[in-house]
Amino acid sequence: MNENTRPTNVHEQLQTLSLKAGKIRSELEASKVNLPNNTTSELRTFETTLTQLGEKIEAFQKEHSNMLALADIGQVVNSSLELDEVLRIVMDNIVRLTKAERGFLMLRDNRGEMVTRMGRNWEMESINPSELTVSRSVVGRVIETGEPIITTNAQEDKRFVGQESIVAFNLRSILCVPLKVKNDLIGVIYADNRIRTGIFADSEKELLTAFANQAAVAIENARLFSSLKHTLEEVTGLKNLMVSVFASIASGVITTDVENQVTLANRAAQNILGNTELEIVGHHLDEVLASVSKEIGPHLIAVRTTDKPVTDLEISHNLAKRGNVDWRLNFSPLKDSGQKTQGVAIVLDDLTERKKLEAQRRLFERMVSPAVINQLDPNSLQLGGKRVDITVLFADIRGFTSFSEKVAPEKLVSILNRYLAAMAEAVLAQEGTIDKFMGDAIMAWFNAPVPQADHTLRAVKTALAIRDSVEALYKELPKEAHLAFGAGIHYGDAVLGLIGTEKRLEYTAISDSVNTAKRVQENSAKNQILISQAAYDRVKKEVEAKPHADMSVKGKTQPLEVFEVLGLK
Repeated sequence: MNENTRPTNVHEQLQTLSLKAGKIRSELEASKVNLPNNTTSELRTFETTLTQLGEKIEAFQKEHSNMLALADIGQVVNSSLELDEVLRIVMDNIVRLTKAERGFLMLRDNRGEMVTRMGRNWEMESINPSELTVSRSVVGRVIETGEPIITTNAQEDKRFVGQESIVAFNLRSILCVPLKVKNDLIGVIYADNRIRTGIFADSEKELLTAFANQAAVAIENARLFSSLKHTLEEVTGLKNLMVSVFASIASGVITTDVENQVTLANRAAQNILGNTELEIVGHHLDEVLASVSKEIGPHLIAVRTTDKPVTDLEISHNLAKRGNVDWRLNFSPLKDSGQKTQGVAIVLDDLTERKKLEAQRRLFERMVSPAVINQLDPNSLQLGGKRVDITVLFADIRGFTSFSEKVAPEKLVSILNRYLAAMAEAVLAQEGTIDKFMGDAIMAWFNAPVPQADHTLRAVKTALAIRDSVEALYKELPKEAHLAFGAGIHYGDAVLGLIGTEKRLEYTAISDSVNTAKRVQENSAKNQILISQAAYDRVKKEVEAKPHADMSVKGKTQPLEVFEVLGLK
């Protein structure tokens, strides 16, 4: 015989024996047979004893069943940490144990208010929200006192006579117990029956109270797990966001711990260093930044000792995988939530390309006026040109060929650069555009790409400045290096634009006006400035000049009328 079924069999046997004893006693009393004294009374006593013993066995059976149920439920409700699953298991077991029609579980929300989280019926189905009706007075009293309440017939219970919810919802049997965790009331369990009265007794109250103690712990564990899970999701989300932000930052970001072990290196840092993440993270900073470790060492110490950042440290050095590079570094103390320094954060910017571009721009500025450069839009530059009116100036160094035969090449280049620099500075001072250097000559123009209403006068002023600069050089150079110059100026139209290919462009001017200016310059005498008739007509009110003999030039059918510029009026 199974141990779990034994009490039921014994109870049934005792009931059978009690019935038989009663039947025998009734038959003996009816037969009027002479029996020994006290026989019937002893039978009655035996009958009563059997009945009482059966009742005790029944009570034991119920208690034993409840204990087994509690043990099983305790195992079940602790089998999951998902809050909704735990609540469902709790309520289904409450309805089953108490034989209630409905069961509700209410928990405090973030505002401290009791909210119904789960409602289940005797068929173990979720209750429709429209039917989530409970006795507010019963629930309120349990919340207020922290003690369980049982009523066998709420309609007649003096404690709740006239209560609106009990009357309106026709509530009968009600059982409500608190849910407590360490004496803190976190919610209530409510069970009722709207049809039958007296289905709940003290045994159900005790059972539900005991179960509530287990359920409260399981619910709290599930809530803590849910909170932890949510927090973990937030932390994971923040970490992913941080990784995405670091990955998108153009500057390299490297973090280290107190032992100078690298803990993080974003994608930009990997590209700048030319190493993978595995070759950086987990390695000592001296190994990762070996090429600059000596230079940055004192700064890292300063950050740790003073707890202050070091900014805008620029270092030029040789990187094994990339050659010569220029870096800018910023160091900051890396602090935790308690503002305790846990390492150093390094922001690394690669200035190599920028430095190259700056050097190229400085070189370009020596050829083209900065005022002109500022007007150029790199995004709008395209192959081809535009016809404009310009004033063209050619100037060259006279006697340079014979001089070069007597001087070493290094000294020759040095002296040539002195003369060309003087010419270039004169052009740029008048915001002209230097087209090119041609050996010992320079070509420039005015009025493009930036319009200049007085562009011809600017060209004349440039030529006069070249003359003054050459005379100034005579004071600095030895007599054998005193070279002359000649200049020619012409006004006319030309096509200006980008000539060449996408790989090699040249911003230049092409027209007969350019050729004419070159021919005028070639016919100028030592330290002489010649200007064409077209150019002279534009500046004759501001310039002092005298007529020069007409000159026949290659490519022209008619002689050119020219003037020699003496100075400004």
